[in-house]
Amino acid sequence: MDQTLIRNFCIIAHIDHGKSTLADRLMEMTGTVEKRNMKAQLLDRMDLEREKGITIKLAPVRMEYKSHELNLIDTPGHVDFSYEVSRSLEACEGALLVVDATQGIQAQTLANVYLAIAADLTIIPVLNKIDLPAADVERVSAEIISLLGCAREDILEISAKTGVGVDAVLERVVKDIPDPTKRDDIELVGGEQTRALIFDSYYDDYRGVILYVRIFGGEIAKNAQIKMLNTSAQGIALEVGALKPDMTPGKTLESGEIGYIVTNLKTTRDAKVGDTITLVANPASEPLPGYKNVQPFVYAGFFPESNEYYNELKEAIEKLSLSDSALQYEPENSPVLGFGVRIGFLGLLHMDIIRERLEREYNLELVVTNPSTDYQISLNNGDEIDIKSASDLPDPARIKEIREPWIKGEIVVPQDYVGAVIQLISTKRGIHKNLSYVDARALVSFEAPLANLLTDFYDQLKSITSGYGSFNYELDDYRAEDLVRVDFYVAGEIVGALSVMAHRSESQGLGREIVDKLKEVIPRQNFQVALQAAIGGKFIARADLSAYRKDVTTGLYGGDVSRKKKVLAKQAKGKKRMKRFGKVDIPSEAFTVMLKRD
Repeated sequence: MDQTLIRNFCIIAHIDHGKSTLADRLMEMTGTVEKRNMKAQLLDRMDLEREKGITIKLAPVRMEYKSHELNLIDTPGHVDFSYEVSRSLEACEGALLVVDATQGIQAQTLANVYLAIAADLTIIPVLNKIDLPAADVERVSAEIISLLGCAREDILEISAKTGVGVDAVLERVVKDIPDPTKRDDIELVGGEQTRALIFDSYYDDYRGVILYVRIFGGEIAKNAQIKMLNTSAQGIALEVGALKPDMTPGKTLESGEIGYIVTNLKTTRDAKVGDTITLVANPASEPLPGYKNVQPFVYAGFFPESNEYYNELKEAIEKLSLSDSALQYEPENSPVLGFGVRIGFLGLLHMDIIRERLEREYNLELVVTNPSTDYQISLNNGDEIDIKSASDLPDPARIKEIREPWIKGEIVVPQDYVGAVIQLISTKRGIHKNLSYVDARALVSFEAPLANLLTDFYDQLKSITSGYGSFNYELDDYRAEDLVRVDFYVAGEIVGALSVMAHRSESQGLGREIVDKLKEVIPRQNFQVALQAAIGGKFIARADLSAYRKDVTTGLYGGDVSRKKKVLAKQAKGKKRMKRFGKVDIPSEAFTVMLKRD
């Protein structure tokens, strides 16, 4: 294929602004998919994506239009999956920025624009959903102009649902997005040496490891011997081709093209996302600039309901991690829950998706512990350690300081709600940094400790802004704070899986709140059960589960009162003994009690 006729671009937008619907229309108009095979959100292949109506995995597709080859990548919109967006941008020369005409610029729109500008892409602004009664084309156009500094006539007005104006999008892609030969940020070292960037990979049970690649020089033919420059793994390109949107085999993938390679590799760890592929026969000397490794910052313990399923859980997570490069895990052991796995995620939605996939695709019954973040700890002897769970905290006497992760956040909200948003930030120990206005919208910039935003911040934001607030964040740094571990005791026994880290000023309220919640979810026993919260050796909250009262005097008719007293005394003695030796069965809901905070 002549490189000057190739256009590589992706679609970026906030959640629900119409990326996948626009991709559907583009495929329909270019005849990539026959009308009879069309369905909504065609590129969202996973059941979860279709049910939740969100894109989770990026999806490439190749289209033909007026003798041009158009390679499109549909990207997710949720902040938890922004690492998928940054990878897509590296493989492209341009981006369609889709903005909802009813909602305007949102937090994730801003974040994606910054990513696209940093990647030096040509941005084409597209105003979607102009057919809706609530669409405010003039106001939202003004927002786009002030954000991008473009002219009014540069903004394309379309309805991806009905197809109005979508042909103009194809024309602009061909006219405005540069072809791969005009890309100057990646120097082709050694002229025509073959180099390809892996921007996604997944494991297929029948075919092995499949790589999505962008070729930056040379070509890769079917059955070629290939080599990864970073991992030094070698393999064979068993099949090469394009996604239209199904896999369509070809003879070669040439410079400038986006396509897939089916390899004989056994694990995606041999071909990491961001690695450079070259040919064994004529290897390139320099790898392409890859991606920075994504670091998870939300951790939760996953345990099977019964210990006999531990190996199945471990194998299932290994398989999922093959297609999700952000997933990191390590074995964990808990006295109450037995053997399990501690997994790192990029956010709560990411955690929710993985949990649902494990339950659906692998038929596992899971107990998930309260999500936490990681902490950096300096010990008195000068050692530095990282902990991912409160139960791993060393003896406080050995600790010099504890540092927790802070984030930089941005909230986009209508002006009327600014006061409520700033108040919400301060209740989370956050620091309000800056306030700026784009027409009728306010952009609130702030910093806050990540741990305080983990559980219900997004829900509270939606609640106080009547659903209009949108939120985007990135990890900033680790800061030393006065942090303590709050432990929980059930019937006098400490339950390590319930321990949480908290700021000292918030620890008492948090302890009391969780003890009250535990009282609701732990069933009553035949003996009284004490639920307690403690910091070190000091108890800070307590609630008692009263015992079941069984009337043991029903079989006594009349007679002396002493018989009654005798039976009741025997019952009291039995309850006392049970309290000493009785085991309390803790239900799985108790471990996710943090997620159900009011």
